[in-house]
Amino acid sequence: MPLPLVARLEATATEFPHRIALQQAQRRLDYAGLREASSRFARRLGSHGIAPGDRVALVLHNSIEAAIAWYGTWRAGAIVVPLNAQARERDFTPWLRHCGARLLVHGDGLEDAARAAAEVGVDTWVPVASDDPAEASGTDDGNDATSEPPPMPQAEALAAILYTSGTTGAPKGVALSHRNLAANTASILDYLRLDADDSTVSALPFYYAYGASVLHTHLAVGARVVLEDNVVFPHLLTEALARERATGFSGVPSTFALLLDRGQLDQHDLSSLRYLTQAGGAMAPVLATRVRAAFPQARLFVMYGQTEASARLTWLPPERFDDKLGSAGVPIAGVELQVRREDGGEADIDEPGEVWARGDNVMTGYWNAPEATAATLVDGWLRTGDLGHRDGDGFLWLAGRRSDMIKTGAHRVHPQDVEEVIAELPGVREVAVSGVDDPLLGQVVAAFVVRDGAAPTELAVKAHCRQRLAGYKIPKQVAFVAELPKTASGKIRRAALKGSAHEQA
Repeated sequence: MPLPLVARLEATATEFPHRIALQQAQRRLDYAGLREASSRFARRLGSHGIAPGDRVALVLHNSIEAAIAWYGTWRAGAIVVPLNAQARERDFTPWLRHCGARLLVHGDGLEDAARAAAEVGVDTWVPVASDDPAEASGTDDGNDATSEPPPMPQAEALAAILYTSGTTGAPKGVALSHRNLAANTASILDYLRLDADDSTVSALPFYYAYGASVLHTHLAVGARVVLEDNVVFPHLLTEALARERATGFSGVPSTFALLLDRGQLDQHDLSSLRYLTQAGGAMAPVLATRVRAAFPQARLFVMYGQTEASARLTWLPPERFDDKLGSAGVPIAGVELQVRREDGGEADIDEPGEVWARGDNVMTGYWNAPEATAATLVDGWLRTGDLGHRDGDGFLWLAGRRSDMIKTGAHRVHPQDVEEVIAELPGVREVAVSGVDDPLLGQVVAAFVVRDGAAPTELAVKAHCRQRLAGYKIPKQVAFVAELPKTASGKIRRAALKGSAHEQA
């Protein structure tokens, strides 16, 4: 069984004490410094009264301090609850109340989080940043508890509670153990073959499973993580990849679309890149093909997963990219997949159904939600809610979420089928498809297109779909929008798309 990640950091810091672990602008923190800063953070949590098993909420933008807070909280035996730093008070309040946080650690300027904590009655702490990252876990008052942190957490102990993006109604916190996170990390390392000579430019938020996974996998092997604030300016991201001679980069589909269209890739030497990873939603085959062509020296890993699986469930071996284009790939090491019919029986080859998964990376359940847990975890299996089928070679092909299915008349339409066809048109940067209410058919198919350059017209979109799709799949509405509504993790907010359709009607 792999070591808990915080224990693995101890071993990595012993082996590579002077290698750079984290880099942000001009600041650097080596592995020995990260270990010491995390221990100091843990001791100071103790001075705030935090004991093993307590929940510590983190509202921090990606930073060296955020990484220290994750590992320092674990070193204290406490549970990390990373919250979306872009959220507002109305979001923070139910999250803090639901997880029963004992302490909120937040950055300067994040007043919404502070107000929510005051309303719920949660203590707050703003760590003092420093030009010396090893001192970045300082406290407001300068007091330094000198007692040793508790023993390393056990594998079965709870490590993190992640609130899933796009959740409506009551908060749904995915409870992940140290075993879950260690298993997920080990499986990813198995196929990416990361080592201490690797480095990545990280732009994905740590408060989502994908971003956290990128952080943890690299720190597990002594690699270097270069932190970039965001992807608002794709050309600056490209500059960072070239300047830092990064060996890897991870993004969601919209990240790669922006890099291709606005990243000025031809103006930079990106020959150091040996791998790219993509998750956070399905990437249209036409976009995946463009990405591989733009980075011919890098191996492209198309991946699929869920927060409930600590991040990852499948990967598409780059060598099978051409003959399995559009597939989500095969299970990662340690994961078993099945596609099941509505009656629970396992589907035949090429027969559609719901994807079920099990493995050491699958969550322990939803925090304080026994009914939701019982509906999702069945006899040790995770019901993903995703639809798909497996081919004769065991490769998984996804067809969208059960909840995203468009019911138009007597037909059922998977948005992904239509999105992939529209994405083939020149001038389409991004596209999302959703069902909108219709008094006659119940729902009709609506497409929302972000154009770039010589863009197609509504008539051209419908004509192309008419050539490639069954009649009932052709969009009845086509709207051109400046951007698609997304969660902070880059996933399309389809409920918001429906609202946009009503506004434009």
